[in-house]
Amino acid sequence: MADISRLMRRAFEQRLEGPLTLAKARALVFVASHEGIRQVDLAELLNVQPITLARLLDQLEGAGLVERRPDPDDRRAHQIFLQPAAASHLEVIGKVVVGIRADALRDMDEGQTALVIQALRRMRANLAVPVKNKSESVSP
Repeated sequence: MADISRLMRRAFEQRLEGPLTLAKARALVFVASHEGIRQVDLAELLNVQPITLARLLDQLEGAGLVERRPDPDDRRAHQIFLQPAAASHLEVIGKVVVGIRADALRDMDEGQTALVIQALRRMRANLAVPVKNKSESVSP
């Protein structure tokens, strides 16, 4: 799975034209699906350090793609919103993703495709649940 993930990232970077990197594209997609998300929560979703995300958002904000607004519930926090200019970038990202998905699933029939997607969703759901007790965890 790690190899497939690496190959998909490489394909994405090769196909994506313009100023966006994979990291910027991921941030835009997550903001689009979580409009108004707090910066710290976005960092957690993207699995990056808050300082790394701050630099990334500085670049996206400088390009006019996102804006930070003060969180009305926490004066120390900021919420992230898309700017209208992000729409065309999100459209391109979507087309690239559709193309990569089609390539990855090439030569599979509908049943095989459905089975792969179902299995991956089940695996993600299983791993998203925290370990229930210490007897299930392994120590060195």
